[in-house]
Amino acid sequence: MDAYYIISYDINDMEDFKQYPPLAVILINKYKGEVIISDLEAIAVEGTAKRMNALVKFPSVELALACYNDEEYKEVAKIRLRSTSNCSMILAKSLV
Repeated sequence: MDAYYIISYDINDMEDFKQYPPLAVILINKYKGEVIISDLEAIAVEGTAKRMNALVKFPSVELALACYNDEEYKEVAKIRLRSTSNCSMILAKSLV
């Protein structure tokens, strides 16, 4: 059953943040994941949009969690953590 990370956050330091996406994608690919959406210009139709909005698909919850818990990703995530704020990262399973 597919699993999706639904991710949104504000970017406080774009120059520092620019290091994060290419490194994160390498690890996403390692766990058979796929970036479906990565958008810096999302439109909020309800609520408040954050600067970055992303949807990342994995073939299973287990692979999604393995990616997140990978020691190499933990190092890469430090870039995101120091250059962003107001992060929301939800892991949801597909019911269809």
